[in-house]
Amino acid sequence: MTARIDRLWPDPADNLSDDDIVAGLATASPTVRLNFVSSVDGSSSHDGLSGGLSGPADKRHFELLRRACDVVLVGAGTVRSEGYGPMLVSDASVRWRVRHGMPEHPVFAIVSGSLQLDPHSRIFSEAPVRPIVVTSARASGLAEIAAVADVVVAGEDHVDLAEALRVIREHGHPQVLCEGGPSLFGSLIADGLVDELCLTVEPTLEAGDGPRIARGPIDEAQGMRLGHVLRSGDTLLLRYMR
Repeated sequence: MTARIDRLWPDPADNLSDDDIVAGLATASPTVRLNFVSSVDGSSSHDGLSGGLSGPADKRHFELLRRACDVVLVGAGTVRSEGYGPMLVSDASVRWRVRHGMPEHPVFAIVSGSLQLDPHSRIFSEAPVRPIVVTSARASGLAEIAAVADVVVAGEDHVDLAEALRVIREHGHPQVLCEGGPSLFGSLIADGLVDELCLTVEPTLEAGDGPRIARGPIDEAQGMRLGHVLRSGDTLLLRYMR
């Protein structure tokens, strides 16, 4: 059974449909939207994986965020640790995207400064859309990856995320959904590139030494405003906007 999601704020509504939720995420401007899950006490992982925290409502929302985006951007470390495969959305999402004039599946964009990626991975060999790999000029192995993905070289010694996003948008992909990990999120914050954060708060206390959703130094905190509050049982799904 699909997890029921209600809207508590700003305009309360019960038992939202998928179309209701996607419509509530709509934005006319090019957007970098982050999606994370956290426990009540601030851990972004359970047993070492963010997927371990995700409940039914978060999984439903996760799919709908992918439904509405052009590109799913993920750091290579998270791709490896979370066991990502090819970027495929559900059949229902495919139908929705086709009806709205979008390609059947979003583009998978992987950020890897060192280019430590397996070109024979299912991520590339079974991709419904040719992936993008974002890297820096110092990375080795460009030719191997260029055979299976569109390579965006942004920056000399490290990945220049602003330049990478500029190139991705030039290729006709204005709506970017970033699924982590914490280091990539921290870098996007530091560079002032975060437009939205969708944060699922799961009703668990994890304690331990699990990571935060963002990691790394920034010069100044970035203020956000609340966009909406959704609820599924004891789970909250929050949208924050710059």
